[in-house]
Amino acid sequence: MDVTFDMFIETEVPEDEVIISRTDLNGVITYVNETFAKISGYSEEELIGKPHNILRHPDMPKSVYRDLWDSIKARKSWSGYVKNMRKDRGYYWVYAEISGVYKDGELVEYKSIRSPVEKDKRIEMQNLYDMMRENEKEAYRAVMYLPFEVGEKLMKRANEEGVPVEKLIADFVNG
Repeated sequence: MDVTFDMFIETEVPEDEVIISRTDLNGVITYVNETFAKISGYSEEELIGKPHNILRHPDMPKSVYRDLWDSIKARKSWSGYVKNMRKDRGYYWVYAEISGVYKDGELVEYKSIRSPVEKDKRIEMQNLYDMMRENEKEAYRAVMYLPFEVGEKLMKRANEEGVPVEKLIADFVNG
């Protein structure tokens, strides 16, 4: 497993592209369009059968997802701004519209259509979500610079153990 850490690399969703996916009622991906795969950095095969939350970026407040699930389980549609994490740990912003798919009046799956977000809106939402995470006492974002040798050791160990570097650091801090 090659561990990369490109969390500051943003992929912009092209203006003329729309990201489409479908999930079962438990949030497991059943369909993605080619644009979704391309923007997320995963292949279509890597996404199908996986929980949609593999894209969840740690900057997203948990309350946003609670609201999303409460809405769609109540048979309402949900829309909002979402920061997703790419396979390479970079990120991209979308405006998501999520709703149920019904057959003969029965909810059978969820569909999501996502579109690009203007830069000013991305900055506004990042600031809002940072404030929400702080108010909700969720995880802090921390950026630090390590000596090269320490970083290399961390990356090597993460590769050997097949875990994200953050897990190694959290395990160390939590003793």
